[in-house]
Amino acid sequence: MVRRRWTVLLVAHDTARSRQFGVSAAMAASVGGGVLLLAAATLAATTGVASRTLHVARGARLERASSELADTLGRLRQRLRVLSDSLAILSRRDDEARVAAGLDPLSPDVRRAGIGGPVGAWPERDRILADGESIGREALGVHAALAALTRQADLLAASSRETAESLAARSRQLAATPSIMPTPGFISSNFMSIRYHPILHQQLPHEGIDIAAAYGARIRAPAAGRVSKVGWESGYGLMVVIDHGYGLETRYAHMARIAASVGQQVRRGDLLGFVGSTGLSTGPHLHYEVRVNGRPVDPLRFVVKDDYAD
Repeated sequence: MVRRRWTVLLVAHDTARSRQFGVSAAMAASVGGGVLLLAAATLAATTGVASRTLHVARGARLERASSELADTLGRLRQRLRVLSDSLAILSRRDDEARVAAGLDPLSPDVRRAGIGGPVGAWPERDRILADGESIGREALGVHAALAALTRQADLLAASSRETAESLAARSRQLAATPSIMPTPGFISSNFMSIRYHPILHQQLPHEGIDIAAAYGARIRAPAAGRVSKVGWESGYGLMVVIDHGYGLETRYAHMARIAASVGQQVRRGDLLGFVGSTGLSTGPHLHYEVRVNGRPVDPLRFVVKDDYAD
């Protein structure tokens, strides 16, 4: 068998003699294999160093990110504590506002129910705790605190809406409750179950008060309401009736002239008419009645002392 050989010729670029070497195919293969092995080893070593360098750099970045996340979570926790203190103050003020609005304060059980409750699904929490270790536990704690504060804020918002609605309703009711004398003057006859009628000369109930006043004195509405009746009424003469809602009704009798019309919406202090002596009357005065659910009551129970509609 003929062995193949390789000839390597080294040619100099100066005057030195050229050199010639003979290399067998086996030796050439061995040298080539060695070179390839050396190149592979060098590449493997370089790749390993690069991989370790990247791993170290990635670890450093993750450590910095973890530290920054821990700092952020700490600041969030501090802000949540401040927010919790603010909501506690608002809760106390909400209780005071509810009392002023005629509502009962929210019970501790209701407030606890509004603040407590689960935070996400259990698998979600398990994953956070498993993957995040201490940072995960801190993140979950912040999430839980934020969720609790959100529910507390929602509860306060609902309570505030209820309080505002109650205050508005009470304000409307107060505006519709008679509180002033409808005309200046002095009381010439009080409310009583039985009195001797000066014209009919018999014992009859007096279902209002008589306010002696100058002829033509202005008569004003003692509260907001809707004029439900105007005109002549037997015994009462010229009369105006106001429906105030809430079962309240007021009547004004013996008027000289009426300045209101049926269906008119009036407010406290609006002009209704003028004092006169129409109907069964012995002189200028205003007969003023207040009825609650159709039953006559003493008007003076509603009048705020020294409050007149001048």
